[in-house]
Amino acid sequence: MSSPKLLNRLTFRQLQVFQAVHRQRSYSRAAEQLGLSQPAVSAQVRQLEQALGQPLFKYAGKTLHVLPAADTLAGSTREIFGQLSRLQMNLSDMSGKITGELNLAAVSSAQYVVPYLLARFRAHYPDVKLRLKVCNRSQALERLADQHDDLVIMAMVPEDDQLVVMPILDNELIAVVWPEHPLLYAPAPRLIDFARHYVLMREPGSGVRNAFEQIAAAQNVTLSHCIELGTNEAIKQGVMAHLGVAVLPRLAVQLELEQGLLYELILPDFPIRRSWCMVYSRERFPTPVTEVFLRFVREHLSDYQAHFRAPSSPLPSHGVACLPMLSS
Repeated sequence: MSSPKLLNRLTFRQLQVFQAVHRQRSYSRAAEQLGLSQPAVSAQVRQLEQALGQPLFKYAGKTLHVLPAADTLAGSTREIFGQLSRLQMNLSDMSGKITGELNLAAVSSAQYVVPYLLARFRAHYPDVKLRLKVCNRSQALERLADQHDDLVIMAMVPEDDQLVVMPILDNELIAVVWPEHPLLYAPAPRLIDFARHYVLMREPGSGVRNAFEQIAAAQNVTLSHCIELGTNEAIKQGVMAHLGVAVLPRLAVQLELEQGLLYELILPDFPIRRSWCMVYSRERFPTPVTEVFLRFVREHLSDYQAHFRAPSSPLPSHGVACLPMLSS
């Protein structure tokens, strides 16, 4: 098929639908992502296959298999949409305005950080449309694998040469208890002592939970008394209600620490230190807006780090016996 004939039969909508099916490995999930019906997605793919003269996908049972022609087209499609994004950015530059979309996913522990990053960025680039999806680590990894977002902000990034990783801020996970908790008076509390109390935890797949479980396993501590709650906020409220103890990001409880509503308990190998990072796949070519956002964050990194630097936590007034266990 000659190029002019192919160009006359291809549409950007067909390529957009194809790209969603290729990433999602599913017609139904692609339809959900695009806000279309599944028959509409199937029709667009069928028209594209007719234009190319080759099949792109085939079903074996209920499993959708990607054919070689689809992988080849996926690479070309990324380049096409990348060039269109650059065209849009260049036209925006000529008009003196940066426009476009920035689609982010962030693990829930980063929700205390990301709005600040976006607020600073939006103040400089008000015409950029921002979208943020908050999820747990397991869901973030799925979105990263599917190249669903421009950037994923997470800690505990898997080792993978196909990922581009930019560390941005420290993420300290600390053990927290309520005021007057008996462990505050213990001379040298250990994780095994902490685990004898009810421990409030996120659902499986949470990065905070994974990090905590790794430390517990390294110290041969069994977390047998757990209460699972769905959000960091629910866990924080649970600790203040004396429901149990918890391990949480310092930034999630910073205000409560300053007000004396919660206390940090110093345990061996704590705080657990991780870094929030901005991550994307090398296969997903950064859009111009993504490049602007990465450059903006990099240029203002010292400001962000200074803003989120943890202040000194107050010491309880229970007496000198508990002072060594608390951050000063």
